[in-house]
Amino acid sequence: MITRRNALFIYLTATFSTCLVVGDLLGGKLVSGDWLGFEFTTTVGMIPFPVTFVLTDLINEYYGKKAARFVTFVAFFMALLTYLLVAVATAIPIAELTRQPGWQGVNEAAFENVFVGSQRMIVASLTAYVVAQLVDISVFTLLKKLTGGRALWLRATGSTLISQLIDTVTITGVAWIGLLSMAELKRIILTAYTLKLIIAIVLTPILYALHAFLSRALGVEPLPPDEDSRTS
Repeated sequence: MITRRNALFIYLTATFSTCLVVGDLLGGKLVSGDWLGFEFTTTVGMIPFPVTFVLTDLINEYYGKKAARFVTFVAFFMALLTYLLVAVATAIPIAELTRQPGWQGVNEAAFENVFVGSQRMIVASLTAYVVAQLVDISVFTLLKKLTGGRALWLRATGSTLISQLIDTVTITGVAWIGLLSMAELKRIILTAYTLKLIIAIVLTPILYALHAFLSRALGVEPLPPDEDSRTS
């Protein structure tokens, strides 16, 4: 029998994995603009990543360090599977009819521009992802113990502050080095990291709201600071 606690864990894991994979696939598209006089360049892969911030903290809070690490590796293997499937699909020769003049569907160049570019982003993400996640989980757990389970905002924001610096620098370097100038790379890193920190702060009330919902509406209680992982 699947308990409410187990069902919640499955949903959180599935949502986390989906956001990670979709963020990687979208990551090849850059957008730029001006906000309050600050020129920014970032990737649309930033769209699903805020969800992963919240989910990592919720999983760690309610299921513990071991469960959070387990979800980290599940999502890693889902991203790796995506990379392998994209590689196989790219290697299969495209139909000749798509090379004909007037073809309005996806041609070989368009497919490779999108998905081969995504492959590089997936490699970049996988390179940074595991290390950053494990750092985030460890810092979150440490702060939870130090505060005796109080100050959720501190462990959520503090863990993000450290882990996302590692993640942002690594992903940007692997994905764009050799394709963009150092000035552009620095701008992307600064923009992405600043956005992640702003998002982490903005999401804090949402994290508290979800914390209250899970505890009061669903009756799922967070683990005490001194307990290990459990999912039942």
